[in-house]
Amino acid sequence: MAALGWLHPRRRSATARSVLAGEASAEAARKSSQELEDLARTPPPDEAAGPEFPVVGDDKAAAFFDLDNTVLQGAALFYFGRGLYQRKFFQRRELTRFIWQQAWFRLAGEDPEHLQDARESALSIVKGHRVAELISIGEAVYDDYLADRIWAGTRALAQAHLDAGQKVWLVTAAPVEMATIIARRLGLTGALGTVAESVGGIYTGKLVGEPLHGPAKAEAVRALAAAEGLDLARCAAYSDSHNDIPMLSLVGHPYAINPDAKLRKHARARDWRLRDYRTGRKAAKVGIPAAAGVGALAGGAAAAVALHRRRH
Repeated sequence: MAALGWLHPRRRSATARSVLAGEASAEAARKSSQELEDLARTPPPDEAAGPEFPVVGDDKAAAFFDLDNTVLQGAALFYFGRGLYQRKFFQRRELTRFIWQQAWFRLAGEDPEHLQDARESALSIVKGHRVAELISIGEAVYDDYLADRIWAGTRALAQAHLDAGQKVWLVTAAPVEMATIIARRLGLTGALGTVAESVGGIYTGKLVGEPLHGPAKAEAVRALAAAEGLDLARCAAYSDSHNDIPMLSLVGHPYAINPDAKLRKHARARDWRLRDYRTGRKAAKVGIPAAAGVGALAGGAAAAVALHRRRH
């Protein structure tokens, strides 16, 4: 993977960068999933309720779940930033910026400009740090911030796929290391996420391709499906964001979860299933046959948070 670092993003087309990011994420996800296969997959008692539609066993199908605002309330990237702040990675004035960006994310949803800003600042933070160090912080961040912010309804959907013998993948713009921790803690198969280049276990401050966002998510799902021998027409994908329409359109069974306005409109026009756990409303039962099988997840994004490293 490190050998791909010399390909500077500005020298490649947006499509080529998306393909590179997707393939890198798929490769990282398959490696990490080998370590998760033997872990228990039992959800907490309050999340035991299954979906309103049956999920059937299908070895050619898998389920792909976006992370932020689909599985997790808020953005994993910013919770990770809080963990870095506690460990003196940056100064108090930069925490103010982080709080503003988290508020913006909640109000406006995913914004490519903010993700770009997050990527550039995040890479400056992690450069020179060991991968193991960031993984350790990620474990603590899950315990401190994320464990109580998982949407119970989405978690039950994922569990239904697992119970049917299908693999379930997270797909997120968050660092693949953070995404893999979340997948492991939830008992999922693995995760697709943004891949930051590392050499000898130390981050170089470069990405492999680009953040796993928008079209890059679809490329990651496509690459993983090819490697796993999946039939995308028999797979399912779940997301809250219109930015993930490329990923949702790739599978035979797309689902809009806590959708933003653009995704809600798009989903209704195409008779996709919708569910909104933010208000307790039941999703409209539209489009997908009740006996449909469901598939694998993807996602990815910046390597940490839009904050600068503390300078002494």
